[in-house]
Amino acid sequence: MAGIYIHIPFCKQACTYCNFYFSTSSYFKNNFITALAKEIAMQSHYLSEEEIKTVYFGGGTPSILETQELEYLLTELSKHFSFAENLEICLEANPDDLTPLKLKALKQLGINRLSIGIQSFKESDLLFMKRSHTAKEALQCIEQARIEGFDNLSIDLIYGIPEQSNEDWLGNLNRLEGLGINHLSCYALTVEDNTPLYHDIRKGKIKALDEDLAAEHFKILRNWSKSEHWEHYEISNLCKEGNYSRHNTAYWNDEKYLGLGPGAHSYNGKERQWNVPNLKYYIEALKENKLQFEKESLSEANQFNERIMTSIRTMWGIDKNLLKSKFPKYFPYFEKQIAFLDGDSIINTDRHLILSDEGKFYADGIAAKLFIED
Repeated sequence: MAGIYIHIPFCKQACTYCNFYFSTSSYFKNNFITALAKEIAMQSHYLSEEEIKTVYFGGGTPSILETQELEYLLTELSKHFSFAENLEICLEANPDDLTPLKLKALKQLGINRLSIGIQSFKESDLLFMKRSHTAKEALQCIEQARIEGFDNLSIDLIYGIPEQSNEDWLGNLNRLEGLGINHLSCYALTVEDNTPLYHDIRKGKIKALDEDLAAEHFKILRNWSKSEHWEHYEISNLCKEGNYSRHNTAYWNDEKYLGLGPGAHSYNGKERQWNVPNLKYYIEALKENKLQFEKESLSEANQFNERIMTSIRTMWGIDKNLLKSKFPKYFPYFEKQIAFLDGDSIINTDRHLILSDEGKFYADGIAAKLFIED
């Protein structure tokens, strides 16, 4: 089983914090759709005829696409890949795109999961981040999605926003009650190079972000998830009643995936490749039947380190038996390194190594102590 990720590189406007590849101009949209269909055909061999269990439209803002454009892309995918019977098709969306008419059309198209970029239910937060929707639209689109029969809904929220108090953040979380949301992705606001936020901080227009505030908000998230019975199954992801993100969980479980579109990444177990993040270059290359990507062959040490990094972030942790069977050469080193970890940061059982609540704050550093030098 494998997954397909499709990067739709268009947005109405630039959010202050975003460093994903996108364009605020739709000038090349028609040419992009044509190029993407060609890439689908040319990459049909990549997953070695594995059955596809998830299709994920990410971005950018995939909900910008017209329904007929999404239908065309799904049809092209079905020509070249074998879909699992219980295929999950997820679309990332902005609230202002999810009109009742658009939602009805998406449902009829077969899209059965929405990942909605709410980010905050507070108007001042949305204005600070330069989001294209209002707090009212955030609530309206969720209600309308449920009316149209979408029962697999995920939303994104951001914490650590300047002037966002502990009460504000907890209020965002408590706002979920009764909305019918079964999955939640929460991210700390971070400063990425060359984003509007980065430049505003450098110019002194905005004060530097407060890491202590973000840490406090993460504690609030952790405690809220326990009291409200949400599974905090990955550091940035929570769900109700086992409603894990099937697409992202596949990443953490080392499953294969194909990325399509400019800047998209692919992984086949032994190699990682990524398309050049340039829309015009992407289109021109495919006009000439060329695939423009960079590739990295993963050494055994690379594969070991990636397995450590991804699995340790989840509530299931590192499965020692699986690690030993796949990497017998490195497993003794792994066992030896565990002794150097802070005992308060880990839960070390016979079968698993799992981060404690405290350890979740230091996931990257703990993983680094278990890495093999290549």
